[in-house]
Amino acid sequence: MRRVANAGFNSVTGLVLAFGLSACGLPSVGPNKGDIVRAAASAPVPAIVVEVDDRILALAPDTPETGFGPAFAKSAFQTDRVRPGDRLTVTVFENVQNGLFGAGGVPAVIGPIVVDQSGNIFVPFAGTMATAGLQVSTLRKRISDQLSLQTPNPQVTVVREPGDGATISIIGTNAQGIFPIAQSTAHLSEMIARSGGVRTAPTVTEITVVRGNQRGTVWLSDLNEGLAEDIYLRDGDRVIVQEDRRRFSLLGAFRAQGLVEFPKPKLSALEAVAHARGLNPNTADPTGVFVLRSESPDVAAAVSGAGPYTRDQRMVYVLNLTAPNGLFLARDFQIHDGDTIYVSEAPYAQFSRVLSALLTTTSAAGSIGEFATGSSN
Repeated sequence: MRRVANAGFNSVTGLVLAFGLSACGLPSVGPNKGDIVRAAASAPVPAIVVEVDDRILALAPDTPETGFGPAFAKSAFQTDRVRPGDRLTVTVFENVQNGLFGAGGVPAVIGPIVVDQSGNIFVPFAGTMATAGLQVSTLRKRISDQLSLQTPNPQVTVVREPGDGATISIIGTNAQGIFPIAQSTAHLSEMIARSGGVRTAPTVTEITVVRGNQRGTVWLSDLNEGLAEDIYLRDGDRVIVQEDRRRFSLLGAFRAQGLVEFPKPKLSALEAVAHARGLNPNTADPTGVFVLRSESPDVAAAVSGAGPYTRDQRMVYVLNLTAPNGLFLARDFQIHDGDTIYVSEAPYAQFSRVLSALLTTTSAAGSIGEFATGSSN
């Protein structure tokens, strides 16, 4: 009977040793902090590992800025210039009873007159006139000067209705299409409203204006907040309204993992953690929050203090949320499109799994030993 009991004890001892030696083979959410640091240095394409502090925070790039450059910002209001396809209404007031256009001082309304493709119009008693590119005020004076040769001091007004000569195309709105630039739709915000407004939430809607070989992008929320980005539109502009397509990945000891869309234009590491409903309190190591990113050669050299580099470098930014200013650093460290945020597992979580496995195995082995002892009796 003693021999059987000793055999059971030896079996348990062997199993304990086996589990102790193979603890690293137990299931895990991923590599721990030490594994990542060692692997980054020994990988065929090494990654640069830096712990985020105030110096790194100042050197790491912020979220890419949006906005329109000087070429857009300096655009002036030009919709009062006459273009082919416009429709003009000319009204003439004469100071005589029997004038060129009628009697009794009744104003003569001429039009609408469509500006032909050569930019010309015909006005009775004034003849054919070149109008393309003229401001409405200049055209009004020219018509008045021509008519004054035949009637004393005529008063002339010209009203322009934009045609297809000055248009923009807009896609991504509720009524996308091609729209003429009028005085009431000269600004970007006015044209968006004219085309039915946006389909998505302002915080995740970006607006791109393509003008020739230039391109500028602004968030709708920024456009709504001030006039600086509400540029004048130009003939031929293309306006693209679309939902934010930026993504980042959450992996490791989070409450929720996966590929996540940016919920706002700028997102800090701390906000990204909060967006995932926080760290997993049972497994997460708050000293091992990693942000994986590829940085340009200049940024990598500045951050690492090494280099120079000739190509983009793999960077691993380490955030320690337990440090005295760790939460502040995480609050100010900005997440970029394509980033991967990984939270390593705490050592105690790995130990708990090993201990649980050992206790389960010991209990099973003890039951086997009791069964064997009972059988010998």
